[in-house]
Amino acid sequence: MCGIVGAVAERNVVEILLEGLKRLEYRGYDSAGVALLQPSGELTRIRRTGKVQELADAVASGEALGSTGIAHTRWATHGGVTEKNAHPHCSSDRISVVHNGIIENYLALREALTAQGYTFTSDTDTETIAHTVHAEMQKGGTLLQAVQNSVKQFHGAYGTVIMDSEDPERVVVARSGSPLVIGLGLGENFIASDQMALLPVTRRFIFLEEGDVAEITRREVHVYDVNGEPVEREVIESNIEHDAGDKGGYRHYMLKEIHEQPTVVRNALQHRVDESGLLPDIFGPGAEEIFSKVKHVQIIACGTSYHAGMTARYWLEQYANVSCSIEIASEFRYRKSVVHENSLLVTISQSGETADTLAALRLAKELGYMSSLTICNVPGSSLVRESDLSFMTRAGAEIGVASTKAFTTQLTAFLMLTLAIGKHSGITEQDQQSIVSALHSLPAKLEETLTITKGIEDLAEEFADKNHSLFLGRGDQYPIAMEGALKLKEISYIHAEAYASGELKHGPLALIDEEMPVIVVAPNNELLEKLKSNVEEVRARGGIMYVFADKNAKFSSDETMRVINVPHCEAPIAPIVYTLPLQLLSYYVALIKGTDVDQPRNLAKSVTVE
Repeated sequence: MCGIVGAVAERNVVEILLEGLKRLEYRGYDSAGVALLQPSGELTRIRRTGKVQELADAVASGEALGSTGIAHTRWATHGGVTEKNAHPHCSSDRISVVHNGIIENYLALREALTAQGYTFTSDTDTETIAHTVHAEMQKGGTLLQAVQNSVKQFHGAYGTVIMDSEDPERVVVARSGSPLVIGLGLGENFIASDQMALLPVTRRFIFLEEGDVAEITRREVHVYDVNGEPVEREVIESNIEHDAGDKGGYRHYMLKEIHEQPTVVRNALQHRVDESGLLPDIFGPGAEEIFSKVKHVQIIACGTSYHAGMTARYWLEQYANVSCSIEIASEFRYRKSVVHENSLLVTISQSGETADTLAALRLAKELGYMSSLTICNVPGSSLVRESDLSFMTRAGAEIGVASTKAFTTQLTAFLMLTLAIGKHSGITEQDQQSIVSALHSLPAKLEETLTITKGIEDLAEEFADKNHSLFLGRGDQYPIAMEGALKLKEISYIHAEAYASGELKHGPLALIDEEMPVIVVAPNNELLEKLKSNVEEVRARGGIMYVFADKNAKFSSDETMRVINVPHCEAPIAPIVYTLPLQLLSYYVALIKGTDVDQPRNLAKSVTVE
C-alpha cells in the first residue's frame, strides 16, 4: 500500500527518495510527494497526484535540494485523491510527516487541535499527526520526546516518519502495526516501509518492532521500545536481489511472474525434498516436536493467500489425517472462537505485513494456540519475526499487484507441510510417495502447462464484451476456481464469482444465459463424472462453457463449449497446475480490456491497513 522513504545524509537525497518511491510503485498508490530540508532548515515540499514520474518531473523543474528528506506514495483511505491530501503533511511549516496506516481517533484529535487554533488543509487522518507533534513541541523538549508523547494519543495503526525544520539533521520514526525498516549507511542512514526501496544504497537493515520509536541522524540510530526504554535491535544483512525496472522482455510484470513459476517452485523445493521425502528441519528448529503434537490446524489468511489455505484444508484432512479450519483474518479477529486442543496456527502472507493477518497472529497468542507457523515470501517481515516457526516460499520479488507466483509457491509449501504433519498423524506410505513424486514432477509439469498459452490467448477474445462470469470447480479445485475468479475481477474488472459446482442447482443456475461465460476446471479425478453432470446442467440452459480439462477427461469442443486441454498431472499437484491457465486467461482478457495489468485500479500489493 502506501510507501515511505526517508534519508538523513550529507549529500542531496532527492534522487535517493525518488528512486525508493519508484521501487515501491508495485504496491499500488494514487499520489506521491516529497519534503526536503537543507542544513539551514529551509523546507521544500512537492506533491502530485498520479504516478511517481509526475512527482519526478515536478522535482526536476525546480531546485529541489535537501540532505534530510521524506517521501511517500499514498493509497487513499481518508480523503479523495487530490494534491492537498497527498503526503507529506506539515504543521506551521515546521513539522513534516509521512504516514502509513490509519489513525482511528483522528476525528477527536482533529476537534481538539482545531480548538487549540490549528488549521487543517487536508481531509486526511495523517495531518493530525503533524499538528499533534507540533503541539507537543510547544511544551518544550526534543523532537524525540514530542513524538513519544504524541504516539500515546494515537489509536490505530501507523508507520510514521517526522522531521523538524528547526532540527534538520535528524528524523524520528514510530511503528505500530505498519512496518518500518531502517537502512544503515556510511555517514548516512535511511528509512523505508520496505527494504526493497533502499537496496541501491544499503544492504544492512534494522527492522523496528511493534511500539518502537527511533531517532536517526547521519551517524547514529537510537531505538526505544514501547515503554520508552533504549533497546538494541538486530542488524540484518539482506541478500535480496531486485530490479524494479526489469520485466525480462515481457510486456508486464504479471506475465513475467506467471512464466517464472516453474523456476520459483523449483527453488521452493530445492534442498527440502529428495526422492525419499522431506529433508530434516526444513521448518526450523523445534518443528518436529511441535508437529508431533498437532491435532488441529487453524489457517488464517486474506485474499489470494486465503485461497491457498482453503486448498491446504483438503490436503491436510485427506492426506495428513488432521482436522483443519480456514478463516479470513479480518473475520477471525472480531469474533469469539474456540481453540482446539493442540492446535497449530498457520498464517499465510506474501509480504508478511498484511495488517489483519498480523493482528490475528497476535490475538492467537493470547488465545492459547499451541504454536504458530507462517508461510511467507519476505524474510525479516513482521509475521516471520513474530511467529514461532517460519517457512520461506522463495518466490522472489513479486511486483504485479495480482499475485501469481506467490500463490503457487504457497501451495507448494502447504504440500510440504502436509507431509511434515502427516508423518506424525498417520499418512499412508502410498500417499506420502504420491505427494513426493508429484512434487518432483511439478516444475516440469508447470513448464508443459505454459505451452498452452496460445489457445488461452485466442479464447480470451471472446470475453471482450462480457461483464460477468462464473467459475466452477469441485473438491480441491473449488478454491482454484475462486482464485481464478479473483484474478479476472482484479485485473480485467469483469465481475466474476466462483462456486463449488455441486451448488449450481442451489441458485447460480438462475444466472445462466448466453451472456454469462462459465469457466470450469476439470482434472481427471474421482469427481470428474459429477463435474460432467454439472456441465450438462449449464449447457441445458443455454450457457457457454470454457473448460480447462485434463487431456484424458474426454471433453470435446462444440458450439456451446470451448475446451482447452491441460497436461495430465498427478492428483496432489492438480490445484497448482490448473492455477496457471486461469492466471493466463485473466491476463489476456485484461489486455483486451485495456486495463492496467500490473497496477489495477483501487488495489494495493501489501495491505497494511484494516
